[in-house]
Amino acid sequence: MTRDRESRTRILDAAERLFAERGFDATPTAAIAELAGVPKGLLFYYFPTKTDLLRALVGERLDLAAVDTSALVASGDPAQALLNVTRRLHELQEESEVRRVIVWREHRTHPEVRAKLRDYRRQLQSVVERVLGASILHPIAARRVRVAAAAWVAIITTPPLADDAADDAAGDAGEDAAEVADPAAIADLPALADLISAGLRAAPAA
Repeated sequence: MTRDRESRTRILDAAERLFAERGFDATPTAAIAELAGVPKGLLFYYFPTKTDLLRALVGERLDLAAVDTSALVASGDPAQALLNVTRRLHELQEESEVRRVIVWREHRTHPEVRAKLRDYRRQLQSVVERVLGASILHPIAARRVRVAAAAWVAIITTPPLADDAADDAAGDAGEDAAEVADPAAIADLPALADLISAGLRAAPAA
């Protein structure tokens, strides 16, 4: 069983590398099997079609369920919590060809990738909501936290206008955009975090 899991992981690793380097359409399954060091028949045992392989790769490696939100909480400092989340998400993105390259290249022509991007954005907002909720010490309506989280996700997934040409070259994620911007590339990010968190302050006592 362990060997089976290792073989499947090697296939996914090889597909991730080759899809990032060549693109999905230009990558033959024979090349994936060769790089993974497995018989081509074993690849088809796990993934009957190349699209099944893409679906598994994106479905499993674009998921945020394993993010440890407790490590991102900043008790009493929601602005810092927002920055913590953004930094961690960007780290995850830089570690993954799926997050950094593949989904942006393939989402236009593969509905399953586009659907996963939408799910990823929902997960992204859920992560921000959980961290914000745990960082705020006073009672607050869940709707205010949800709106603040949505606003922050919009900020960190909207590319700067100056990068339009680069976005076009990368595939222009459009309405399905969910790529997290490099925190260092947004000069006013701390000020924006302060602005968002200002709307989460406790209402003055009557």
